[in-house]
Amino acid sequence: MRILFLGDVVGRPGREVVQDRLPGLVEAWKLDFVVVNGENAAGGFGITEAIYEDLLAAGADAVTLGNHAFDQREALVFIERAPQLVRPLNYPAGTPGRGAALVEAKNGAQVLVLNVMGRTFMDPLDDPFAGIDRALDGAVLGEVADAVVVDVHAETTSEKQVIGHYCDGRASLVVGTHTHVPTADHRILTGGTAYLTDAGMCGCYDGVIGMDKEEPLRRFTRKLASARFEPATGPGTLSGVAVETDDRTGLAVRVSAVRLGGSLAETRPTFWEN
Repeated sequence: MRILFLGDVVGRPGREVVQDRLPGLVEAWKLDFVVVNGENAAGGFGITEAIYEDLLAAGADAVTLGNHAFDQREALVFIERAPQLVRPLNYPAGTPGRGAALVEAKNGAQVLVLNVMGRTFMDPLDDPFAGIDRALDGAVLGEVADAVVVDVHAETTSEKQVIGHYCDGRASLVVGTHTHVPTADHRILTGGTAYLTDAGMCGCYDGVIGMDKEEPLRRFTRKLASARFEPATGPGTLSGVAVETDDRTGLAVRVSAVRLGGSLAETRPTFWEN
C-alpha cells in the first residue's frame, strides 16, 4: 500500500498548496491512502467543516487534529458527522469526536488512523499510551487493519521517539506533528514501523512556524504582544512523508520525506517515480 502523510496545514498558503498539489500526487504516485493534519488550517487555528470537506475533495482520506482541534467552535458540532476527522484520542471522556477511525482506502483496504497528543509542554491530557493500546488492540495490524497510521501531536522529540518505539511492529507509520519544522530522521524501526519525528507543515516557511514573522519578532524582542498571530502569506511548501507497506503484514518497506514547492529544497519518493 502507498501512503502519504502531510504535516500541519497552516492557513491559506497551506490549504492552497495541498489543493494544488495533492490531486496530481494521488494520480502520479498511485496513492492508496492520504492523511492530512488540518488543525491549523483555518487561519492558523483549528478547522472548519468547509475546509475539512475541501481537504477530502483534494484527495485526503483522513484528517487529523491536535491541540487546536476545537479553536473553531463549529468543530465541536460538525466533528460528530465527520467520520474521517480524528482528534487526539487522549482527550477526556465525553469530548466530541473520535481519536481513532478505521477508514476505507482508495484501494478498498482498511486503514486505522490514530491521533494522540503528547503531554510534555502540552495540555495535561489522559495517558496516551493506554489510549494507543486500546486502539491498536481493537484493530490489530495485519488482521483487522491493513495499515495503521499514528499521528503524534507533541512538542518534544523525545516523547515522539518514545511513542514511535512503543508502537514499533504494531503500526505502519508513526509520524510527529505540531512543531511545523521537518526533521531528517525518517527511517524504518527495527520492528518494521516507518518513523519520522516531525513531518513539518504545509504552509509558508518565510515566517515563524507558518505565521507572519513581524508579530513573533516583536514578542521576542520587546516581550509585548501587539497583535494576533496571522499566517504568513508567501508561497506554500507541501511537507510530509511517503510510506510503502507490505500488503501481507502492513509493515513498512520504504519511507521517504516529502517536501515540494515553496522555499525548502525539494525531496520526493524516487521509488515511486519510474
